[in-house]
Amino acid sequence: MQSDNKKSICRTCMHHCVLEPGQRGKCRARKNRDGTIVCENYGRITALALDPIEKKPLRRFYPGSMILSAGSYGCNLNCSFCQNYPISMAGEEELWEETGGWQIISPQEMAAKAWACRERGNIGLAYTYNEPLVGWEYVRDTARAVRAYGMVNVLVTNGCATAQVLDSILPLIDAANIDLKGFREAYYKKLGGSLEIVKDCITRAVKTSHVELTTLIVPGENDSIEEMEEEARWIASLSREIPLHITRFFPRYRMSDREATDVGQLHRLAQVAEKYLDYVYLGNC
Repeated sequence: MQSDNKKSICRTCMHHCVLEPGQRGKCRARKNRDGTIVCENYGRITALALDPIEKKPLRRFYPGSMILSAGSYGCNLNCSFCQNYPISMAGEEELWEETGGWQIISPQEMAAKAWACRERGNIGLAYTYNEPLVGWEYVRDTARAVRAYGMVNVLVTNGCATAQVLDSILPLIDAANIDLKGFREAYYKKLGGSLEIVKDCITRAVKTSHVELTTLIVPGENDSIEEMEEEARWIASLSREIPLHITRFFPRYRMSDREATDVGQLHRLAQVAEKYLDYVYLGNC
């Protein structure tokens, strides 16, 4: 959306950032360029690796296979425990200062790289490491190119995207791991997000793609039995067969002042989730 003074509203996520010309949004990846919101991180790749599919994590989608994984920079949340903060919490200037920048890889070039890795067990391309949907146009264009090679697209996302973005992306996605960071709106507010918009993303995604969910258990934040029971019950209302990864927190980024999650508590939470879900996995234990 554009106004007469060239101030524009970004419609990519729940923030709906109102941006002056030259201003970037909260995600650091989108910008008002002369009245038009553009994807500034388009094709700017900061991380590229051939990973086991289980690392996404996806346990019930082509197990034992490999997936070429690509990331850019920027994120529309502000998680104090972020594992990939050097790229997700960075914008253009910070990235050059901290890491030396990026390499430009077009959608067609990226798809060709994925195809070239097939003899090493690669089945396609995963959009991951930072939040890929802040640069959803690149995901869309690259996913089309990957599909043209007959390979699969995997999305690893926090799920904080508008219906308009999801309608453009989800038909091109074969599998997704979506972060369900907790099941309290107050917790999502602390992270700069919205539980309802993530629930909507999950509800939409299960209709078009294989979906697995991940909840990182942070001590004192989202580790109660009651919250896990509510979360698992809601997931089961969509399908008991949606896999849930319950993952252990380790001190990181701005949360280096607390202990790692107690393994015993993870097992207790998993036992609760297993009352409602057929597939519950523990991570980082």
